[in-house]
Amino acid sequence: MINWFKYSTPRTFYPLAGSMVPWFTVGAVLTAIAGLYVGFFLAPTDAQQGEGYRIIFVHVPVSWMSMFIYVVMAFWAAVGLAFNSRLSAMMASALAPTGAMFTFLSLWTGALWGKPMWGTWWVWDARLTSELILLFLYIAFMALQSSIDDPRRADKAGAVLALVGVVNIPIIYFSVQWWNTLHQGASVSLTRAPSMATIMLVGMLLMALAAWMYTVAVALMRVRCIILEREGHAEWVGQLNEVKR
Repeated sequence: MINWFKYSTPRTFYPLAGSMVPWFTVGAVLTAIAGLYVGFFLAPTDAQQGEGYRIIFVHVPVSWMSMFIYVVMAFWAAVGLAFNSRLSAMMASALAPTGAMFTFLSLWTGALWGKPMWGTWWVWDARLTSELILLFLYIAFMALQSSIDDPRRADKAGAVLALVGVVNIPIIYFSVQWWNTLHQGASVSLTRAPSMATIMLVGMLLMALAAWMYTVAVALMRVRCIILEREGHAEWVGQLNEVKR
């Protein structure tokens, strides 16, 4: 059994993160290529929406990841707040920009999909509005941390905001059930069989896996930069710089 607790400090996690980045990067590229090929070339044309529906192979995975990343970010923020863990707070900070990017992509691809299907780029629909609030939460988290000079105080303030904002995630997910909205219901659910062809589901899941691997790779690269920035005074960072020279 691997003792994962030994990687709970920035010094021990830094080399581990560096060794994992190439694997997740290659995995993200390969699964993205496979997912795009299945979604855009193998999946059949939708009977009602025509070829325009294929944007779901990007829109749905990035929408899933926008919510999933926020939950993970809030988890790490809570761990950092509860146990005063520096690495946990760094992980939360490393995840926020990628979560904001996926949320923006969710809104943008949703608008591209909504124009031909609904006849408008945007409506103040419950799902769309709550997703927009999620983007604001990501931006607020990053802005709040950037506005505080002391990293430890910034981590605590950001953690509180992340935990308060996590209540928005179930609102996004259940909005199509709780309110009468233009947004269609979920095609993939944990409680029932998917309402799409198997080949479509395969393409969507491959793209979701690619988005997840990309998130891990980028978060690990970013947390390594944060570690070097915050631990620059530590002796082990100095030794690392000497080795690189």
